Amino acid sequence: MIERTLVILKPCTVQRALCGEILHRFERKGLWFVGIKMVWLTDEILDEHYAHLSSKPFFQRVKDSMKMSPVIVCCLEGVDAIHTVRTLAGPTNGRVAAPGTIRGDYSMSYQENIVHASDSPETAVDEIKRFFKPEEIFDYKQVSFDYLYANDET
Repeated sequence: MIERTLVILKPCTVQRALCGEILHRFERKGLWFVGIKMVWLTDEILDEHYAHLSSKPFFQRVKDSMKMSPVIVCCLEGVDAIHTVRTLAGPTNGRVAAPGTIRGDYSMSYQENIVHASDSPETAVDEIKRFFKPEEIFDYKQVSFDYLYANDET
């Protein structure tokens, strides 16, 4: 099933000049961008985005890290996009992520781990709405679509 998912290229990615390389990996896999922009995250949006962590002792550290520079927020689309993106990203802790995954190749940290990726269809819907206005998401057919999937996969 074709899904949409949210990816955030974190400040560590922006500061290390890895954005193009990371975006390239998603495109080479066959996902396509239906929304992408650079934003500077605020306390308000981070409080909402990381509400599930608000009682954790490291909550403020996470927020501070996410405000160190602008981030790139992306809405990606593809068949099973949520699972595909999370597989490409690898486990949260970059030190244990397998080589070949984004975190395995570019991260040595649990927190400074290159990307945030939605973890479920419900979360993806909420996160996309949080970061994108409806007019910032584009519906179009990727020209390579017919070469990415068998005709019975979508």
